[in-house]
Amino acid sequence: MAEWRQMSAGDLGRAIGRGEIDPEELTAAFLDAIRAHPLWDSIYARLTEDRALEEAAAAARRAKAGLRLSPLDGVPVSWKDLFDTGGVATEAGSRLLAGRVPAGDAEVLRNAAMQGLVCLGKTHMTELAFSGLGLNPMTATPPNVNDPARAPGGSSSGAAASVAFGLAAAGIGSDTGGSVRLPAAWNDLVGLKTTSGRLSLKGVVPLAESFDTVGPICRTVEDAALLLAALEGGKPADVAGATLKGTRFLVLETVAHDDIRPEPAAGFAHALERLTDAGATLDRGAVPELADAMGLSGVLFTTEAYATWRAEIEAAPQRMYPPILERFRAGAQHSGVDFVAAWRWLRALREVWADRTAAYDAVFVPTVANLPPETDRLLADQAYFAAENLLALRNTRIGNLMGLCALTLPTGLPMTGITLMGRPMGEERLLRLGAAAERALA
Repeated sequence: MAEWRQMSAGDLGRAIGRGEIDPEELTAAFLDAIRAHPLWDSIYARLTEDRALEEAAAAARRAKAGLRLSPLDGVPVSWKDLFDTGGVATEAGSRLLAGRVPAGDAEVLRNAAMQGLVCLGKTHMTELAFSGLGLNPMTATPPNVNDPARAPGGSSSGAAASVAFGLAAAGIGSDTGGSVRLPAAWNDLVGLKTTSGRLSLKGVVPLAESFDTVGPICRTVEDAALLLAALEGGKPADVAGATLKGTRFLVLETVAHDDIRPEPAAGFAHALERLTDAGATLDRGAVPELADAMGLSGVLFTTEAYATWRAEIEAAPQRMYPPILERFRAGAQHSGVDFVAAWRWLRALREVWADRTAAYDAVFVPTVANLPPETDRLLADQAYFAAENLLALRNTRIGNLMGLCALTLPTGLPMTGITLMGRPMGEERLLRLGAAAERALA
């Protein structure tokens, strides 16, 4: 049974369909492994054991009757602790929300349950999802699978750790500025940032709803396609037989390579070489206007985040980790005029981006420009925390600002990723390209 925990979600689903794996035994194996792991309570905020066992039993009955609901019916997954679960605490990694128990499930969780997925529990995360490092001394900091002394990446830190340590078949996270892709990259996993508006945010604790998105962290691109379908109750993209022959990609040179550390640069170069060998045509080029968009981040993200949480924050600021508190409060310095003007400018810049990239199947960037920092140094040096956090989120933030879907893949070098950025609402095409790239990088 130990090998089950290293299988992809798609492979587990097929084995259930063939009668080779019983969903009840599978779920019990994951729950037993979670309880036995020495760091399990740094990964999971809480388990939903009774629910998981009930859902697994129902999946087992359907499998025996030949009435499975989806390819992932009976497959156990974890949920970031900002997705509402009826009757179970959902606290978004924050002491400000301690004891918050919603009445019902988030819409995406309800959709997944209707497709037969099993809910194992809720994973730890950065406070209110407002940091890319995954460090959370107020509740818990999950470990990095490559080095427990390093930051796991955030804000979907526990989601990534649950998969990387074999404690869930996949993890469902959220991405406002990189919170799915960054921990996926630092833990050598696949992460899909969906287009804003593609998946429902109903019942999802917000950070900045104009940018908030829902997405999976998993082992394979096929898993990402299957999970996207489950989250919206739709049909998965067909990623079989995808090829890079005849494809053309832009390797973005604006911003994405500034101050990049040697290891991520090496991983990216290695990945590009493999993709070229597989038949992809790569053009290097700049989109100079992107630098203007990046300069709007402070106005757009922090203003909306602080406006969303100001009342709760200022009622009990001592309940927050100071660097996160400071980041939220930075939103107070911008006026409504600044915010509206920034959005008008960003919409114009998105049109420029669409024109400049229209000839390409997707755009490549290194997922993260730095390696995960050591947590002890982050805790000891707030200036270092701020600098590393901004660098970690810089490249992923491109996709959020431009309103794109994006997919990160492991490069083959530990803790480094390569991201494909596609067109808005172009997830199906992006996933086919990602599946072809995944084979080339394997």
